[in-house]
Amino acid sequence: MTEVIMPKMGDGMEEGTLLEWLKKEGEKVKSGDVIGTIQTDKATLELEAPGSGVLTGLLIKGGETVPVGKAIAAILKDGESLPQNWQSGTGPSNGAKEGGSTPAKEVAQPTSGGSTEGSQVQDAPAASASAPAPQASESRIKASPLAKKIAAEKGIDLSTITGSGPGGRIVEKDVIQAKPAAPAAAAPAFTPISATAEDKVIPLNKLRQITGQRTLQSKQQVPHFYVTVEVDVENLMDLREQFETQEAGKVSVNDFVMRACVLALQEMPVVNSVFQGANILQSGAVNIGLAVAIEDGLTVPVIKNAHAMTLRQLSAKARELAGKARDNKLHPDELSGSTFSISNMGMLDIDNFVAIINQPNSAILAVSTARKKVVPTEDDQVEIRHRMNITASFDHRVVDGAVGAKFVNVVRGYLENPTRLLS
Repeated sequence: MTEVIMPKMGDGMEEGTLLEWLKKEGEKVKSGDVIGTIQTDKATLELEAPGSGVLTGLLIKGGETVPVGKAIAAILKDGESLPQNWQSGTGPSNGAKEGGSTPAKEVAQPTSGGSTEGSQVQDAPAASASAPAPQASESRIKASPLAKKIAAEKGIDLSTITGSGPGGRIVEKDVIQAKPAAPAAAAPAFTPISATAEDKVIPLNKLRQITGQRTLQSKQQVPHFYVTVEVDVENLMDLREQFETQEAGKVSVNDFVMRACVLALQEMPVVNSVFQGANILQSGAVNIGLAVAIEDGLTVPVIKNAHAMTLRQLSAKARELAGKARDNKLHPDELSGSTFSISNMGMLDIDNFVAIINQPNSAILAVSTARKKVVPTEDDQVEIRHRMNITASFDHRVVDGAVGAKFVNVVRGYLENPTRLLS
């Protein structure tokens, strides 16, 4: 029987730590085979088999530390067996039998400056260099003491480094070549900000109370759905400019939108309807409600019989009602009877929004800002054109999804061909 003992490497070495066994219990080995790795306070060592035979009687596991000269395993030849007291650790030791133990050879780890980790010794045999290196336990990072020290100084996480030493051991050069972890960003200091003014309780005026009640009721009672399309309004903007150049009077984008909605509602009267429980009332007249922002809140004056008006008549009536709304001079009859509503926030520089249906209407159109955009042409060229999003909100009890989509596209068709709105 040949004992495998913890070798002594250097005068100051009193104990060593087995990092891992590279050969398994019961595996045949030859003299000089690397059967494990050992760590001292200065170096990582390869433990060579001191004889040939079957490796057995492993007395320690990876990570355990024992004194120098203590037996840690045995190599048996055919016909040999372990002493009865071997597993207790009190079997023969302090000396090799049948050739004795072979001291472990240190693994030299050159650095960028040419030095090595520990004392450099003679190269190990080819068999040692090519010995397989099984992975160590997942819960333990294999690294030399010097590598750990350098990693701590440089703030490097060893779990992010792949070791190049025996059995995947992390050595000095691996840590030197690794990049330090980025320092954690310091949390911004919290500076309490004092209030610039005292809290104020602002009572709701009557108009805001009514608006709040009606919009809440609409969202609770009406199953809304929304359809958005982008409209090319380049021709419309050109037509407006022609009116101004010819001093034929100003016509706003909203005037064109009103006229387009009137014509679309006449084509699709189902949208110009009111839900009445067991019935749907389709209105014969088109009465357009216009959302107008005033100092006290939001109001919706109504253009009655809009279907009988020209573009310019609609424009004049809209300006009249908006002025009366801001002067608080609207008559009650001018605030009721709408069959369809329009909310235009194009003057407020927005890309898109959705509006709440103004009951008892079944739909409302939200108009956004017309912007210059780069758009592709049919021949795969590009040009800059004015585009504008419009979004319609529909009552799903009255208008189906496909009908709503068709209606919005009819409105778009009129806006993209604005000369059709002049008749």
